[in-house]
Amino acid sequence: MKSYSTIVIGGGPAGMAAAIFASAGPTLILERNDSLGKKLLIAGTGRCNITHNGDIGDFIHHYGDHGKFLKKALREFTNTDMVQFFTDRGLATIVDKNGKVFPHTEKSRDVLRVLLDECRARGVEIRSNQQVVRVDRVEEQFVVAANGETFGAKHLVVATGGRSYPTTGSTGDGYLLAQQLGHTVVEPRPALTPVFVKDYPFAELAGVSLDAVPVYLYRGAKKVAEHSGDIGFTHKGISGPGIIDFSRHMLPGDTLRINFVGKPVDAFRRSFIDGAATQGRQTVQTFLRDYDLPKSLMRALLDRCNVDAAECLSNVVAAKRNLLIELLCEFPFQIDRLGGFKVAMATAGGVALDEVSSKTMESKRCPNLYFAGEVLDIDGDTGGYNIQAAFSTGYVAGKAISKKVEAAR
Repeated sequence: MKSYSTIVIGGGPAGMAAAIFASAGPTLILERNDSLGKKLLIAGTGRCNITHNGDIGDFIHHYGDHGKFLKKALREFTNTDMVQFFTDRGLATIVDKNGKVFPHTEKSRDVLRVLLDECRARGVEIRSNQQVVRVDRVEEQFVVAANGETFGAKHLVVATGGRSYPTTGSTGDGYLLAQQLGHTVVEPRPALTPVFVKDYPFAELAGVSLDAVPVYLYRGAKKVAEHSGDIGFTHKGISGPGIIDFSRHMLPGDTLRINFVGKPVDAFRRSFIDGAATQGRQTVQTFLRDYDLPKSLMRALLDRCNVDAAECLSNVVAAKRNLLIELLCEFPFQIDRLGGFKVAMATAGGVALDEVSSKTMESKRCPNLYFAGEVLDIDGDTGGYNIQAAFSTGYVAGKAISKKVEAAR
């Protein structure tokens, strides 16, 4: 059995970051695929959105209820640090109009190349096609079994990812390893996934989109969450960052209500009634122009209410007016189902955060065991937040290990 200072299980961005920064002692990456970074290569549709621009303090709001856990890691390795890391290694970055940060080449393979080159430069050993089946703690050493071989290490990092896009190797292996070592795993579920609507009415609007739209989630008669973001219509349902980011909160049977005009229903009702009283000859179409509704969406909503776009505001009877206001401010979509792990961009659930140190990513239950990336119960919004979290947690885990290694010398 060959022994190392550190073994990292998983060769995604979290695993590579952990290996790079833990390399004060001999370090090994075990990867189940034939090469590292397969999921990284498809990130951002092959362009690799590595992080987001702006104040790192705003990042914690992009990880659902678990952003607070990441606060220390994100401060230790910020989005600015991420950009500098790649710039220092010859890969400049660009920022798009939405604040997403990409390599200037807009090619994921260039991001992967930098990480692999840095692993080699730091003497990290990489073994591919290694499916880890078991990890045991023997006295003060971890014994890792993979493909009939065993490897030993003082420190172990589990960075196997979640269960999304299983064809890239994210099959949930890390959850079983965590449980073998005494950890609780929060039930994994798809996140950042398409939403399919029951009796979807807007197939003809495929391709139409709206910016910064308020969205409300109801479970029965109770509003359980709300969000705001860009949305789009597809042939089969609603999509866009505002819906995909919000999907972590949704369950089949919930009702999603979308506010197309961005104004509370009571305020919009007052505007409509005041407009009918003071400018009664104004047409419905002219009145709605102030709300930047795509024409095709406006026509579809008016048709559902049997209201003519050229009709004067004062001529719209109360029943039609109330229905139109309801559909404009809280159009209901009943959620039939959510996309599964094959199409989800991230995984919610994972290793329970109360069992892991937010300062070092070290287990509170098993000394010298660390977790990094999506194997943890963390899922971020679209826009580079997940890769940033993976790299930041890998960084602090690696640094914590290096500090122990150097202290022991």
